[in-house]
Amino acid sequence: MAESIEQLKPDAGNLYREETYTDMRAGSIRKLQPVTADGADDPARAPIFTAVAQIMTPGGVLPLSGEIPGAKTLAEAVEAFPAAVKAALEDLRAEMEAIQRERASQIVVPGRDVPPVGGLGGAPSPGGGGGGLII
Repeated sequence: MAESIEQLKPDAGNLYREETYTDMRAGSIRKLQPVTADGADDPARAPIFTAVAQIMTPGGVLPLSGEIPGAKTLAEAVEAFPAAVKAALEDLRAEMEAIQRERASQIVVPGRDVPPVGGLGGAPSPGGGGGGLII
């Protein structure tokens, strides 16, 4: 992390031009084209392709994105798009399951970061405290 604003400086050896392609239906493909410091394409580095899509859930629209591994051209990225979106969804599911397991295993101590339980209008339960002990 930079210590001051004056120390912020882009890495001239790691610059990319961003291009976005969409079919206005399934989603978008984002291409990061490596460039040199003068803006010319850098043939020494491979482009990076990312799949971007949205899926509808009961809770609303969920944005998904994930790298399209191995794609060297836009045509290859288009072909691999469904697999990349599927992998992004599976990664998200696994992450959410891990978060749920972590939360389920936490011990809740009364009065600490727990919203009040019971009572009218969210007021604390009779006898004080914000809730019971949950293991």
